[in-house]
Amino acid sequence: MPTHACCLSPDLTRKEVEYLKMDFNWRMKEVLVSSMLSAYYVAFVPVWFVKSTQYVDKRWSCELFILVSVSTSVILMRHLLPPRYCDLLHKAAAHLGCWQKVDPSLCSNVLQHIWTEEYMWPQGVLVKHNKNVYKAMGHYNVAVPSDVSHYRFYFFFNRPLRILNILIILQGAMIFYQLYSLICSEKWHQTISLALILFSNYYAFFKLLRDRIVLGKAYSHSNSSSDQKVS
Repeated sequence: MPTHACCLSPDLTRKEVEYLKMDFNWRMKEVLVSSMLSAYYVAFVPVWFVKSTQYVDKRWSCELFILVSVSTSVILMRHLLPPRYCDLLHKAAAHLGCWQKVDPSLCSNVLQHIWTEEYMWPQGVLVKHNKNVYKAMGHYNVAVPSDVSHYRFYFFFNRPLRILNILIILQGAMIFYQLYSLICSEKWHQTISLALILFSNYYAFFKLLRDRIVLGKAYSHSNSSSDQKVS
């Protein structure tokens, strides 16, 4: 598990973000490859052992591949992206900051600074970088204004519960679809397969929802405490 160092050095913050981006991308590749392999062995490998005289429901095999791959992806993401890791990404994004490009004609009368990588820019300041004007959006801003990867990192991890909310929505949609398929199913092997996948999704959804409720209360309490200190 990577660690976060609350440093005031812009260069160290950007290096930390680069390392976290590589680590996050590696985890996503692990999720993608593992889920695809699991779905492949469940949905398509058994077809190889079917005799030519037997009928193969290709539509059901494709549907089973999608169900298993998505369900496995959510379970693996919950395992590889625990709340502690998401909080680590959130803290790094908060220190990285974000820039928004603005129209130079709308801020011609406002003071504009020349962006330098050695300075930590406060919120609301305007800077010039590569002949464009940018506005600082975060509380602390050390990101490169023209770096799209920095913007994406801040967008996804600025809110600590964003990834968890996406997983809950995805898992909830999968459960509703599986319930609908289970009701419409008329074949016993499809019913058994859907029921088994549904039970695993119930457990994963419960764990995600529990983490969401607990972390939501924790972050709301932390934000209210910080607001009281400021006031």
